[in-house]
Amino acid sequence: MQEMVKTLQRQVADLHLRLAEMAALQQRCDAAEAALAELTHSTRVLGDSAPFGIFTIDPTGRITGINRRMRNLLSWPGGKDPTGVNLREIEPITAAGVDKDFQRCLERRHAVLRDCECLDHNGSCLKLRFHLSPISDDGDAVHGVIAFVENQTHLRQAQEAAQESEQRYRLLFKSSPIAMLERDASALKQTLEQLRLSGIDDLQGYLRDRPEAVVRLMDLVTTTDCNDAFIALVGVQDKTALMAALSRMTQEGAMQELVRETVAAVAEGRVPPEREIALKTVQGETRHVIARAMVLAGHEDTMARVVVSLVDITSRMAAEAALRASEERLRKQALRDNLTGLFNQRHLHASLPLLLQSARARQAPLSLLFMDLDNFKSVVDAHGHLNGSRAIQEVAATIQSTIAPPAYAVAYAGDEFVVVLPDCEQGTALAKAGEIQALIQETFYLTRQGLAVHLQASCGVATFPHHADTPECLLTAADTALFKVKGTGKGAVAPYAADAPPVCAGP
Repeated sequence: MQEMVKTLQRQVADLHLRLAEMAALQQRCDAAEAALAELTHSTRVLGDSAPFGIFTIDPTGRITGINRRMRNLLSWPGGKDPTGVNLREIEPITAAGVDKDFQRCLERRHAVLRDCECLDHNGSCLKLRFHLSPISDDGDAVHGVIAFVENQTHLRQAQEAAQESEQRYRLLFKSSPIAMLERDASALKQTLEQLRLSGIDDLQGYLRDRPEAVVRLMDLVTTTDCNDAFIALVGVQDKTALMAALSRMTQEGAMQELVRETVAAVAEGRVPPEREIALKTVQGETRHVIARAMVLAGHEDTMARVVVSLVDITSRMAAEAALRASEERLRKQALRDNLTGLFNQRHLHASLPLLLQSARARQAPLSLLFMDLDNFKSVVDAHGHLNGSRAIQEVAATIQSTIAPPAYAVAYAGDEFVVVLPDCEQGTALAKAGEIQALIQETFYLTRQGLAVHLQASCGVATFPHHADTPECLLTAADTALFKVKGTGKGAVAPYAADAPPVCAGP
């Protein structure tokens, strides 16, 4: 009996031991299942969070796993989860021929890359890239294929748009009537950054003290393209000749400042401001241009594509210069007598007040000569009005030959002339009047017409401030002195009467 009890006790103890082992095994199984569930969940989250579609197939072509992005990417049979479906039953896959790529990946045991177009569930065409890789174990046995699928539709659209934009840009670049060239300044920018890192803070001063460095740095900028308008502007035959011409142009003294400015601008990550420059063509002709530079979008950091446009304003500048010259001629004509080329009354009445104001401020004299040709009507009666006008022209030339600025002569009216002598007191003015009168009497006029006409002039002299204090009164005083000469025999020079009171009072 005791043996039976002991046996039962041993059996019970053994049973408890086995129950404990089973409980421990159950715990391990539960932990493994939990870990597997967590791993499965993590794998699913990882797969569903991937930025591309993922699915796997077994050697028969049956889909064994698929992430959410892939499920939403294509149109699957019946609109259901395609897990368990064979690739050959999926129309978008077979239509694109991707099922054959899966088979090739299985057979050859190497990765396959395939770009194709597939229809999604809305019938839209998607541009997809399939990355296929064989699934193998440690023994190198292949158990299926894993596919990573990129939706490149928007990328391809962006690439096509960029290509189209580039084509439009090239068309505009080539056909533009404005001279344009495209340059690559990336090597220059990198070199300048290295100089700055080496401790050179004052780049402007560095370039100013080393002109040879400027040339060397600019040689780092390469010309990648130019249009026909630029080739024509520089005056070369082709792009090969253009390279040598550009090197020569940047080394000219007149271009050095622009080159330094360009290098400094690139160092700061910008392009130089718009400016007007003069460049010489291969033939040595100077062309005036407005230079403008811009960095193409997307290349701001590297400055690998900088477009420079040169607007030729040479003709415009020539036209502007001609216009200014014409305006100057018109201005002078408005102040000149058409017959003699001397100043006219308009200039006299505009300038004389200013000259008197200056003389008054400086307490300086100013004299005025009023001249008249004696018996000039007899010359006109004898030789005609045309010759009379010619004689007036020649007398004007005689008067002009005796004076120099700031003095000037005025064709006042008919055969009357006025000579304005700034900073000239009465005695000097009388001497100048005598000089002019004598030269007129010594000259033979109308000799080109086969004549030898003698002329004589009378002259009245008035001086500021002794005889008058205003322009009008000074003219009146000189005219009064002339009238007195004409009334006493002509052919003489006389000042305004010394004992006479001023003609009129000034302000």
